[in-house]
Amino acid sequence: MKWEGNRESDNVEDRRDDSGGGGGGGFGGRSIGIGTIVIALLGGWLFGVNPLTILGLLSGEGGVPTAQVQQAPAHKPPADDRMARFVSTVLADTEDVWKDVFTQGGATYRNPKLVLFRGSTPTECGQGQAAMGPFYCPADQKVYIDLGFYETLKTQLGAPGDFAQAYVIAHEVGHHVQNLLGISNKMEQMRGRSSKTEYNALSVRLELQADCFAGVWAHHANNARQLLEQGDVEEAINAAAKIGDDALQRGHGGAVVPESFTHGSSAQRQRWFAKGIQNGSVKACDTFSARNL
Repeated sequence: MKWEGNRESDNVEDRRDDSGGGGGGGFGGRSIGIGTIVIALLGGWLFGVNPLTILGLLSGEGGVPTAQVQQAPAHKPPADDRMARFVSTVLADTEDVWKDVFTQGGATYRNPKLVLFRGSTPTECGQGQAAMGPFYCPADQKVYIDLGFYETLKTQLGAPGDFAQAYVIAHEVGHHVQNLLGISNKMEQMRGRSSKTEYNALSVRLELQADCFAGVWAHHANNARQLLEQGDVEEAINAAAKIGDDALQRGHGGAVVPESFTHGSSAQRQRWFAKGIQNGSVKACDTFSARNL
């Protein structure tokens, strides 16, 4: 992926030297992320987090109402931090693409913030944990990532490569796009009206749409700036396969239970990312109307 020398976003907060205190004890609001599937299956093993506690947070059960977040003044990452520069550059590229897409649609795009942290950090959705993987909090319109997740992505999940890492950021920004479009709010309204199985099915469509939106970003970014190198698309497709619900359930030694899926199968995640990158169209990403995912 050709990223060095490109614009870096100013919308990056570096909290990696903060204590991570404050905030709610659990997620009072729903966070959305590419890594939320990882936490229940791998979180306990990799990070020592109780999987039952994790599943409760992800389902919104037992959550503590979110406290007002007390956070030290944010600062930019060090200029010599290569990985921070990478995510800042990817974020900037998503800003450029989605600004253009929204403008063409007669709307205004509001940039999200990207927060770098270690271990845990307060958010408007409650206390975020590194074991959750990267996630987006609609309440504060921020993407959160502990960069250690990329080592997990590479060594534990078998998805190396810089474009696989960029796909992670683009997926979370896809959730921000959903938030701006009002899709996330409609999902929350359905929470109390749906059974767990029905809500899981809706969550799958939400996550697959974020995968598709990540592909839309890649389509336009490559057309404008020729970012992609040989093998990059394959890296993202491989990452999508490795974090499919079925792949993670098999990898954990369990049975594949489609009714429990919240993010989609490997094949579905690959298919919708590929659709986004091929079409570059937001309308092509309407997973909620699709008969076959």
